[in-house]
Amino acid sequence: MTITDTIEAHQARCLPHLRTLRTIAGAEAGLALTRRAVLEIAQATRAVLAEAETAAGDARDAVGIGAGGPGTAVLVRVRLNRLAAAAEDVIAAAGSGDCGQMRSHLHRFDALTAAIWTVQRAVYGAGGQGPSGI
Repeated sequence: MTITDTIEAHQARCLPHLRTLRTIAGAEAGLALTRRAVLEIAQATRAVLAEAETAAGDARDAVGIGAGGPGTAVLVRVRLNRLAAAAEDVIAAAGSGDCGQMRSHLHRFDALTAAIWTVQRAVYGAGGQGPSGI
């Protein structure tokens, strides 16, 4: 299994959680979020974040801790921190019942989720061939 395969496996495990989030975000405006929906949002965002974190760790371990230089780890960590902050923003907005802000934060979370996979592939090497030099 290549590094790309490993990252894609983690990405695939995120899909059901992202579908849940998109479904909730697509619900009619003006509807109050149920307690169950807020819990589903929290679980789904945290599951996606956990997969992204695990993928980064697996890829880093596969290519070696120092692969790509010190900037590699920092770049990935910064991106993961942004994803974590977006997840917390989604959860906070949902918990406060602010559907408009929740949708806005969900769109940001969705975009950052897509970006983390791209960053991991670029940093840890396309096709599992090692770091790409980014």
